[in-house]
Amino acid sequence: MSKVQTVTIGPGDGGQRLDRWLKRHFPHLAQGRIEKMCRKGELRVDGARCKASDRVDTGMQIRIPPLPEPGEVTSAPRPQVSPADAKMMKDAVLFRDDHIIALNKPPGLPTQGGSKQTRHVDGLADALRFGLDEKPRLVHRLDKDTSGVLLLARTRAVAGALTEAFRARETRKIYWAAVAGVPSPSMGTVRYGLVKAPGHGSGGEGEKMRCIHPNAVATTEGAKHATTDYAVLSKLAQRAAWVALVPVTGRTHQLRAHMAEMGHPIVGDGKYGGSGQENLGDGWGSQLGGEISRKLHLHARSIAFNHPVTGKRLVITAPLPEHMQRTWDYVQWDARDVPEDPFEEEA
Repeated sequence: MSKVQTVTIGPGDGGQRLDRWLKRHFPHLAQGRIEKMCRKGELRVDGARCKASDRVDTGMQIRIPPLPEPGEVTSAPRPQVSPADAKMMKDAVLFRDDHIIALNKPPGLPTQGGSKQTRHVDGLADALRFGLDEKPRLVHRLDKDTSGVLLLARTRAVAGALTEAFRARETRKIYWAAVAGVPSPSMGTVRYGLVKAPGHGSGGEGEKMRCIHPNAVATTEGAKHATTDYAVLSKLAQRAAWVALVPVTGRTHQLRAHMAEMGHPIVGDGKYGGSGQENLGDGWGSQLGGEISRKLHLHARSIAFNHPVTGKRLVITAPLPEHMQRTWDYVQWDARDVPEDPFEEEA
């Protein structure tokens, strides 16, 4: 076993999650061990308790408890990516150069692992080395059931630059969704704050976000401001609408919670669009019934950003997943009939 040590985050290592930093410096550490050290308060960041998902910045001091040497660890070897998963990941590539990879993440595939998630983009990214020694790094995330454009950085320096671009809101993400009912007015901004809902249970209550009035954010513990722009692109009578969404801020479940709070939950959203959810159309909750899939109808359609190395402005667009394309075909919505950025002229 090693001794207690304090390590200072060096230049080029800032802007990443604590668990990822630890795994790069101590690759034999399992995710479960890292989370346990956080829960017990053995890991400290600048003297304070921390979570595995916390971001670390240059200059921070990490207190690391005694760790087993690599030879002492008896955990199972890291699973290899199966040929089928490797093909799936490579087929999902929308853009690739020496610095960046953009994927069209399939719905149902988590971005990162957790206590109950062993198959995820981060783990399968080994299939996307394309000749480099290290696998590409995640720089943002999408919910498990949300599909669409997901960026990965092929070097640590590019990961840092992209992470900073997301923090500085220099990237622009547009999502497409099908929602119950038709929002009115047809274009607007939602500014409800978000706070984690209390309670933990099998229904995932502990992971749900609750909307609060913007004026109450400052006086609500744990609440954060959140802003979403929306625009109705097409509608199906008053039953459903195709909307474009821009998350001006990037809070957990922001788009799903905001649309549900408006009374127009995203189709297929079992967490925020249950049967008790108000629905201004004639549907029931977030399900439209008939031939419409019960899967979540939320897709990261495009992302625009400045390439961190070349400086060129890139716009990467992802085709709809199969279940959403079936819905679009069924109600006769066509991507060729709408602008890629409906907010551009307004801006």
